[in-house]
Formats: sequence, C-alpha cells, structure tokens
Amino acid sequence: MCLFACNTILAKSLAALLLLFAFSSCGDAGEYSAQSDGNDGIGDHGAGTIIVANKSGDDIHFIDRESGETLLVLPTGREPHEVEVSGDGRIAVVTNYGDREATGNTLSVYDVLDGTLVRTIDLGEHTRPHGLWWMGDTDRVLVTTEGNRTLLVVDAVRGEVVRALNTEQDISHMVAATPDLTRAFVPSIRTGNVTVFDLESGALLAQVYSGAGAEGIDVHPEGHEAWVTNRADNTIAIIDTESLEVLETIVSEDFPIRGKFTPDGRYFLVSNARSGDIGVFDASNRELVASITLTPPVPEGVDETRYFSEFEGSSIPIGLVVPDNSTAYVANTRSDAVSIIDLETMTIAGHFTSGREPDGINFSPLRPLPGEPAQE
Repeated sequence: MCLFACNTILAKSLAALLLLFAFSSCGDAGEYSAQSDGNDGIGDHGAGTIIVANKSGDDIHFIDRESGETLLVLPTGREPHEVEVSGDGRIAVVTNYGDREATGNTLSVYDVLDGTLVRTIDLGEHTRPHGLWWMGDTDRVLVTTEGNRTLLVVDAVRGEVVRALNTEQDISHMVAATPDLTRAFVPSIRTGNVTVFDLESGALLAQVYSGAGAEGIDVHPEGHEAWVTNRADNTIAIIDTESLEVLETIVSEDFPIRGKFTPDGRYFLVSNARSGDIGVFDASNRELVASITLTPPVPEGVDETRYFSEFEGSSIPIGLVVPDNSTAYVANTRSDAVSIIDLETMTIAGHFTSGREPDGINFSPLRPLPGEPAQE
C-alpha cells in the first residue's frame, strides 16, 4: 500500500543512500558499517521501517511501513518506553525504564540495517531512563532519567555518558531540543514545569510553568516554539524558545500525553489517551482542524497490569511518529496495534499489529537486511 507520493519516495531514498555512504565511511562507525552484498536496506519503494517498543513484551518490533509485516523482533531491557533513531536511520536507541519491581538504568542500542542488538549501555546511578532526543548528525542522544532528575548526554556509539545535568524537578519525563542544539526543554509531570538548558554551557536557564501534568513536547522545525502537552489540565502550552515566554495555552481533548509536529511544521498532532483520539492543530493559527478517533479493536474488561487501565473504552493512544507530511503512526497501548493516519484526508488509513502494550514509536528509512524470519 503506497501511502505517500513518488517524489517524496525518491527524495527519501536518495537521501538515505547518501547518508548510508557517509556513515559507513566513518572510521569510528566500525560495527555499524553497511554490508557489501549490494543491499542498501531500502525497500523497493523506500518505505522504511516503523520501530515500536512494547512495554509489557520487553521487546522491539521492526515493522515494514508499507505492508505492516513484522520484519524482526528483538529483546530490550525491562519495560522499554521510548525509541529514538539517528539522523541517518542506522541506529535505534531504546530506554529501559523498568517496572514496579525492578528499576531500569540501561539503554538498548540497535543496528537497524543489520537487525541486531549491538550494545546495552549501563547508566549507573541514573535510573528510570525515559525521554530521548537525537542530537542532529552526531552520535549523541539526550536522555531523561526520572530516578535522579537528570538530563543526560549519551554517546550511543561509544556507550558512554558524556554529561549529566540536574533538572531539579521530579518525573522529568520527555525532552526536545532546538534544531541548532543550543537549548533543551524537559517537562516535569510532577511540577508542571519545563526545565530549559543551554546545551553548550550546560547551564539551567529557567523553569517555565507549562501546566499540570506537563509531559509531551516537541519543538517546531523552525526552532522558534516548543509545544507542551499538559495531561492533567487538558491543555497545550506554547513556549517561545528564545524569550521563554508562554505565548498561549490552548485547550485539548482528554489526557494529552504526546505531541509531534509534521516535518514542514504545518500541523501539531496530539495523542489524547483518555478520550482515544488524535487532535490535529494548525501550528500557525493554533486552532484545532481535526479530531480523529482511533478505531482499533479495544479488548473487553480491564487489565490492571497495564498503564492507564482505568481509561475504559479507549485504545489509549500514546506514542506518535510523523515520518512525512502526509502520514502519521500512533501506538495504541490497550489495543496492541499501530494506527495509520492519512494527514491529507484526516482519516484512519488502517492498522497493523505490534507487540504487547506498544508505547515508544519511531521511523527509519532503512529496512533490516533479509535473513532469518521474525524472531519471537
């Protein structure tokens, strides 16, 4: 099923090929270098791979974007929450949060093209890792650790913690940075503040109040605004990334938990976990333009072992990824499914199955090389 225009496909394929060549030419890449069998890992249509972390399954699914087929399943640590992918699509990193009995403090690092787990990074004293943000074209990734209120800079290739910055806020959950990597923004669910760091000096610049239950965050592709979803207030705060002023607070549906801009910055998508829908906002006039109800089958009864089990009747959409301006993907944690949203028609284009309790979700233009069938 072709979900996007051919010109977009060609552009992404060429870009991915160039990035792969550059990456495999780096002397430090080592184990990440592409194999020399002529397969560049890009499908015939350049569709790529949706990568989903499943909290209850303790695994990560690599799913063909075009067919919905699960290409590969690999193990993670205990209860993985978020997935981030390098700029060239070659490396995927997962935060292993841990469950109620076992506190997590590791990252799992995968080679997407080879389809392998290549490294587990021990974060030591930094526990409950959660939010992730790749730092541009570098090998480094920003990681929030709720257990000790820290924002880490981690070298994913060398497996090292490079820097640790104290947020001074409980449950520092997600993270986003400006495109020039000068500032990072970390929302706190407990306090409702967004901690702002200067990434060059490491200085804590401000605590900006966003709203009760500040959680989801994304920075506009042009870098001038950060939009924060406040799940307890059912609002979205818009913060000027330079002045750090809250420009406006707009109303959302019930329990807004994640937010993502389209690559062109036209729309901001919000997953509302309790009401079970995706709100689509026009980023320029800050108005709701569509509310899309998620429709995957919802199991009967209540499974109290799952997060937000009290949200009866909802598929509990959480994780969002928007690979291009025409398509978005949503992880439905109650339904064990990913929904495909057509952003041109603002409708559900379909669903495909994932693992148990999917949450973190991301995209790579690459596909794992053909080999063994999906590992269960």
